[in-house]
Amino acid sequence: MSARETILSRIRDAQTLAPPVAQQVPRGYRTGRTLPDAERVELLVDRLVDYKAHVHRCDAATPAETITRVLGEVGARRVGVPGGLDEAWLTGFVGDVVVDSADVPAPELAELDAVVTASTVTCAETGTIFLDGSPDQGRRALTLVPDVHVVVVAVDSVEVGVPESLARLVPERPITLISGPSATSDIELERVEGVHGPRNLHVVLHDRPRL
Repeated sequence: MSARETILSRIRDAQTLAPPVAQQVPRGYRTGRTLPDAERVELLVDRLVDYKAHVHRCDAATPAETITRVLGEVGARRVGVPGGLDEAWLTGFVGDVVVDSADVPAPELAELDAVVTASTVTCAETGTIFLDGSPDQGRRALTLVPDVHVVVVAVDSVEVGVPESLARLVPERPITLISGPSATSDIELERVEGVHGPRNLHVVLHDRPRL
């Protein structure tokens, strides 16, 4: 019997011997909170800047121009994108665009200067951006290996709090939560960036075009 099978067997035995649950854990979370767009955006930007992320506001007509400008500012020449990303967002970029797939080995992603993805939902209260592996967001490795992540956030995808944000997610999808650039502290409490993901996070915050 392998170590894995032994551990799972012990867990099953413990569950069999455990007494039945007397009551359910209350889940009465506060939900349904709303704020006007301007207030939600202001709250989100405050959180993102506090996390040392770079925020770029633009209107519905200029996300491509903003993304191109950001990529130029960071000196990106080779950019990775998920297969379902809106191609119009990179119309002004003159470098190499690498469309990611499961066939691309993760170590090769380190050769990218930056990655551009969309997002699913964003929590203004915590400044957390949620990715769910959709075609325009790609696999998790794509957003963790390159040093620069440019993530596009639509204003109408910004919710006030965590319960409201979670309500817009599909639980079965692989969720990645981003709260600013990757950072941690060493044993002497010195901040170290880029340990678990990109050291530089650029958020392009835009309004969606009206249909």
